[in-house]
Amino acid sequence: MSELHQLTIHEAHHLLRRREVSSRELTQAVLERIEAVEPRVRAYITLTPELALQQAEEADRLLQAGDGAGLLTGIPIALKDNLCTRGVLTTCASKILQNFVPPYDAHVVERLRQQHAVFTGKTNMDEFAMGSSTENSAFFPTRNPWKLDCVPGGSSGGSAAAVAADLCIAALGSDTGGSIRQPAAMCGVVGMKPTYGRVSRYGLIAYASSLDQIGPITKDVTDCALLLNAICGKDCRDSTSVDLPVPDFTAALVPEVRGLRIGVPKEFFAQGVAPEVAQAIHDAVRVLEGAGAVAEETSLPYVEYGLACYYILAPAEASSNLARYDGVKYGWRTQKLEGHIGMVEKTRGEGFGAEVKQRIMIGTYALSAGYYDAYYLKAQQVRTLIRRDFDRAFERYDVLLTPTSPTVAFRLGEKVDDPLAMKLADVCTIPVNIAGLPALSLPCGFQDGLPIGMQIIGKPWDEETVLRVAYTYEQATDWHRRKPVL
Repeated sequence: MSELHQLTIHEAHHLLRRREVSSRELTQAVLERIEAVEPRVRAYITLTPELALQQAEEADRLLQAGDGAGLLTGIPIALKDNLCTRGVLTTCASKILQNFVPPYDAHVVERLRQQHAVFTGKTNMDEFAMGSSTENSAFFPTRNPWKLDCVPGGSSGGSAAAVAADLCIAALGSDTGGSIRQPAAMCGVVGMKPTYGRVSRYGLIAYASSLDQIGPITKDVTDCALLLNAICGKDCRDSTSVDLPVPDFTAALVPEVRGLRIGVPKEFFAQGVAPEVAQAIHDAVRVLEGAGAVAEETSLPYVEYGLACYYILAPAEASSNLARYDGVKYGWRTQKLEGHIGMVEKTRGEGFGAEVKQRIMIGTYALSAGYYDAYYLKAQQVRTLIRRDFDRAFERYDVLLTPTSPTVAFRLGEKVDDPLAMKLADVCTIPVNIAGLPALSLPCGFQDGLPIGMQIIGKPWDEETVLRVAYTYEQATDWHRRKPVL
């Protein structure tokens, strides 16, 4: 049997239900792993060991009574630090929120509490989820467990690194342009962005509201389905939360893809994609063909404009969303008071990091009089064209397969001074957010000891087919069983 901290959700649940292990023992094992490894990885901003042990004891009481215990009862889970957590410091990895303790839970956090999950802490991220490497955190960078001098991806780099290094059993992240899938790929774990509207954004500290979506980061596809079951569903506090029946996603975990049609869009293999990454995806396609799927190359011509479109729309929404941090209501306030306007300017100047300031300025410019039609309106029109590209593709195919990231993890500091190279790290994931589609990343190979991720993109509300394809591939390979040595 694996050491306790190495267990998946479904393995741990099996042991908890049979009372072969207690939640306290499982939680203690994870906390000991954190104590041993966290100083090198730095996946967490805030650790909550006392809360975790208290929740574990409550879970054990439920498990003992055999009453009301769910699949996540007693399971140690980490939360990205942009998910409001009642009574726990929630900073968004920003100085401007460094003392913010929410008085309420995000919807997904409520859902996990209802299932009596155990919270190990809040994970590091790029400030306000703006970044691709977790180097934009106001506090410290997180390191990739596979190679400690490399980035874990971003912006949910802390969550992905924590799962890969067994510093939790599973984690939640958020995904605005690839922030779950790209770090999952770079850390060799599974990460899924559900269809926009499938999971409530209530209590998620907003970056770009029409693109943000919360999702799971897990050790395998089965755990991904289990965590999705827990967090999906209608919430009246989020007007974009869709009132659709939520299937049991675990029912889709069948290794059967005979006759399934797979499109491989050539635009996702363009300049910048490492040959080893492209080869790993083509090898994965052959595995699925061997299982009975039918694959062919296809084209999504407008996808190449995704990056340019995103970097107008997302900063424009950020400019609006981040206007609330003014030093008045909550969060950081400058000590150098110079009248109301001076106080707001100094607060924002001191509280926000360079990347956040840059995106606020780009967004404010794109929305300003005289430039709105030239930039923001045009980007919205391009968004429609990208969505139509996907609609046409899904008339013919059940899923699309692409690389998740064009390269494996790069070295810390390597792209900090090259903003275009940094932003290209999300070139394969951004179109999915623009179109609001579900997509999952899972490991499909290695290059120079670092994981390669494959992205499976599905039709709106069809997470089940995405999970079925991912599960079929996972069962036919052993990439997900490999662990970094720390």
